Amino acid sequence: MGGPAYDCLTNPLGAVRFSFANALSSGYDPASSVGKDWGVVDLFLPYFSDESALSQVPILDSSSIKWLQPNTLVRFRGMIQDMLGNEFYAGACKDGSTWRTNKFSDVSQFPEGSPTDMQVWERRLLYCVPVPGQNQWTECSSQELRNRFLDLTGQNREKRVRVDEEMTDSMESNTSEAGINGSPFKKMKVGEATPSTSESQVPQSSGLPPATNTDSLPCLVKMYDSPESELKLNDVVEFLGVLTFDPNVMMDTDSLDEISDDLSEAESVQMPSRKVPRLHCLIHRKLETQHFLHGSSLFTEPKSPQIFKEIRKSLMKYLTGLLGNDHIAAQFLLLHLLSKVHGRVDNVAVGKLSLNLIHLNKESMSIFGTQLSNALKNLLPFTQSIPLTIEYLNTASFGPKKDYGINRLMPGVLQIADGTHLILDETELQPGTLNSVGVENANLLKNLLECQKVEYDFQYYKMEMATDVQMLIFSEGKSNIMPADLVLPFQPSQVNSLEVITPETAEAWRCYLATCKSLSHSIGQELQQVVENDLVAARQTDRSLGSQDLSRLLTMARMMSVSYGETTLSLEHWQMVLELERLRKERLK
Repeated sequence: MGGPAYDCLTNPLGAVRFSFANALSSGYDPASSVGKDWGVVDLFLPYFSDESALSQVPILDSSSIKWLQPNTLVRFRGMIQDMLGNEFYAGACKDGSTWRTNKFSDVSQFPEGSPTDMQVWERRLLYCVPVPGQNQWTECSSQELRNRFLDLTGQNREKRVRVDEEMTDSMESNTSEAGINGSPFKKMKVGEATPSTSESQVPQSSGLPPATNTDSLPCLVKMYDSPESELKLNDVVEFLGVLTFDPNVMMDTDSLDEISDDLSEAESVQMPSRKVPRLHCLIHRKLETQHFLHGSSLFTEPKSPQIFKEIRKSLMKYLTGLLGNDHIAAQFLLLHLLSKVHGRVDNVAVGKLSLNLIHLNKESMSIFGTQLSNALKNLLPFTQSIPLTIEYLNTASFGPKKDYGINRLMPGVLQIADGTHLILDETELQPGTLNSVGVENANLLKNLLECQKVEYDFQYYKMEMATDVQMLIFSEGKSNIMPADLVLPFQPSQVNSLEVITPETAEAWRCYLATCKSLSHSIGQELQQVVENDLVAARQTDRSLGSQDLSRLLTMARMMSVSYGETTLSLEHWQMVLELERLRKERLK
């Protein structure tokens, strides 16, 4: 990637301040700008259009935090679990006649003494977590990223020092560079009064935060220069920004000045930097499934229907083998895996296609259910499993709830990202009584399945949040808790040995599933009349068919078409759907 002479990767704050100095020389006025972007976004935006450059930026997680350096450029991929509102911070001040900025930083960059003309700006706080149920194949190797990063920093270290010295001279800074941290400004001493909002203005003890001892590392993302409506709760986002977590410092809030307390993050947030690293976001993008694929050629190159047919055939063979040669179950499973909510009419989520495989018991579930669950983990980016037992329903917290005591949204089992595949195992369900919690959880599950909405409890009121989750239910008989769109008796004929799948094949299947789900779809005028006539005939034959059943057939038709890479329904694919439906009903007799 072509770029500026300074090193954006290892010294992003230096690049920010260099661009700030250039903006000042071009007439940028910190006193009237309210912190508006002065060109930083354009400076870093090329990272998202150049995969080779983006691959050099380490991903912040529980492994990389052990070797990442503060004030370097990192990226965090996660789900927005809570939105903590806005905070004020000292964004700029005048040092004599020279303006300096503290944007994208928690540590005061202002020189000693009392700064004049301090400008208080505003930024948003997002509490982000690794995406619930994210599968291992979506993640980059932490060791590989570390090697890339260390190789690059080794090559650029001499160049970075030379350029940073030039930047420091040009900005008339009285401070020195802080080694590999890359900050061309000096940190404040313990006990110094500062108008910064930072929690990390004073030295902290060495050692990693407790959060790094688990596989899940949350991150407090500080947002600048983006509309509040651009991101919403549960969005999966990639943030690229400045890491300000420092494992060598410890909080000492007693030493902070009163003005700092007034402007800093509320103590009720209860997320000290030694536990939750901070990322000051420079740029961001919402993530789709294709962003997790390592060989996403299906997204970048047009493919012929023949390519789709070949991949479909191999995937169908694999799914059929997993399901004990039950070809019909494999067909319905594929349609289920390609379903997604593509519209809403009143309270109806158009495009959902939940599947209930019945005639499964504990024994068969331990074989086929386990194999299928493991296979889906290797094919889909996000998968979760919920055991539907009386004990679990009575004790688990399914719906997110707001705790105003600590001003936090406490996560629930059903606070998951769009595109998540959810397996619900009812084969372990024994006779028992649901308490009030169990009844509430059962209702939350039913509402998710029927309406694709999850109820959030904000104590004084409740709010439904729209979502898009694929739901697969295993049960002995038709589930009473989870009335699925499709109920299919499972009829395996044998237990097959597990097929060894090459990484290339698995990646092709992932690309296929993601690409098919992204395709648009329509029904031509000529075929539309045929479909309408068939639906009318079906309703006359079976008076129990309702509008939801007819809508389900149209959804199946859409999934059948896109499974072959087609964006327009053909008569052949419509007849295949009707035949599948006939076979399903025969099994239910």
